[in-house]
Amino acid sequence: MEAIVNTLVGYIWGNALVVLSLGVGLYFTLATRGVQFRYLIKMVCLLKENKASKEGISSFQAFCLALSGRVGVGNIAGVATAIAAGGPGAIFWMVVMGLLGGASAFIESTLAQIYKQRADGQYRGGSPYYIEKGLKLKPFAIIVAAVICLSYGVLVPGIQANTIADSFQTSFNMPPMVTGAIVTVLMAWLIFGGVKRIASAADKIVPLMAIAYIVMMVIILGSHWEKVPAMFSLIFRSAMGMDAVFGGIVGTAVSWGVRRAVFSNVAGAGEATFSSAAAEVSHPVKQGLIQAFSIYIDTLVVCTASGLMILVTNMYNVFPDGSATALVEYVPGVAAGTAWTQMAVSTVFTSAGSGFVSLAVFLFAFTTLMAYYYIAETTIVYLDRKLAYPVLTLILKFVFLGIIFMGSVQSVSIMWGLGDIGFGSMSYLNLIAIVFLTRPALRALKDYERQEKLGVDPVFDPRVAGIENAELWEEISQEYHQRGSGVVEEISEDKRILITKEENKS
Repeated sequence: MEAIVNTLVGYIWGNALVVLSLGVGLYFTLATRGVQFRYLIKMVCLLKENKASKEGISSFQAFCLALSGRVGVGNIAGVATAIAAGGPGAIFWMVVMGLLGGASAFIESTLAQIYKQRADGQYRGGSPYYIEKGLKLKPFAIIVAAVICLSYGVLVPGIQANTIADSFQTSFNMPPMVTGAIVTVLMAWLIFGGVKRIASAADKIVPLMAIAYIVMMVIILGSHWEKVPAMFSLIFRSAMGMDAVFGGIVGTAVSWGVRRAVFSNVAGAGEATFSSAAAEVSHPVKQGLIQAFSIYIDTLVVCTASGLMILVTNMYNVFPDGSATALVEYVPGVAAGTAWTQMAVSTVFTSAGSGFVSLAVFLFAFTTLMAYYYIAETTIVYLDRKLAYPVLTLILKFVFLGIIFMGSVQSVSIMWGLGDIGFGSMSYLNLIAIVFLTRPALRALKDYERQEKLGVDPVFDPRVAGIENAELWEEISQEYHQRGSGVVEEISEDKRILITKEENKS
């Protein structure tokens, strides 16, 4: 079984996906004129919007729900495996993928908002929805929905549960079966409480855990301040092939850096599109910008924090792919994963370090599992549009909980392999889809920028933007104008005339 899984991973995560992920990120960065850089300050400001409704969650809750999916064990254990295979240079390419991935995240989340729909009294949307509405390819959308449901409902959750169980066994000597049972019970309480309970938990846990992890990184780097310049130099030289030890594996560094960045922040894989569609915003671009910012938090902050702590304390080994000989071996016999981060933190916090990292792993992984369930449930709602078979969501709940428990006691390598298969498959499908949907996303961005220049809070009307099949937004824009909270009452007569002329041209 393990050999089959590893073979599939090798095919899916070949150079093609690395090139596709980097290429699409670069393409959208150029197409949007670097939207993820130009609107950085605006992204932070938009997080303050707290408009929720019976149908939608607030922008901040959507941000936290998406971030809970992005920030998981990939930010701790995944970074370690990237260093183990690609050397310190993998961190540099992870950051590059994070910067470019911000544009991909912006596009896919904007599309999710444009083509969202009402279902079971809530806003629902995501990659299957915009593939059907935007590309008008329903069979393809059904395939994507099925792949996503299988990935997030079955293939991927085991990684998070497995890492929690492994870290608790190391730190607290807790049997994996006991850890699995506790995590399963807690998750059952959340997912049977519905989307609102999941979102409410995410917006409380995610900011706390991210801030605590960053503070820990600052303390570790400060305690080893004399090694920091050399560490950054090593990362850059290794990434550019200029280091005497790691220069020969620069290709592997690129591959593993991109691979783990995609696994961690899932920019372009479609994961955040589901929570993005659930947000209550006045314009789709707002949620696109917020989700671009979540990539920065995930990769540039949390992933980089893990990498820097491991490197500055020399708690790592490097065994290039296919090599039985280590290039460096600072911690002989210790496998790449959470243990490296625990050892790095323990250089300052001694015995408490391992427990602190285990707690971080628990919070990161648990909130990720919350996001996974929400995504899988949304695909079930898409496949069963009329909600004629509520038993399907009930079956999903029990299957999901069963996978969590099983993942806690299964082989680590099999869990990571299944996760790589799931994420890789989704990435191929979604990256191709959003490239073909470039036009509506850019039209929405142009509409947003036009209204920003007029000094108004942008309100999206797909008819003005020239976008078809966004029926829900036609209703929403009418509601905004009827309430007098949109463009009409907040601008001068001259500006109102200008907008009217542009609407007529469209």
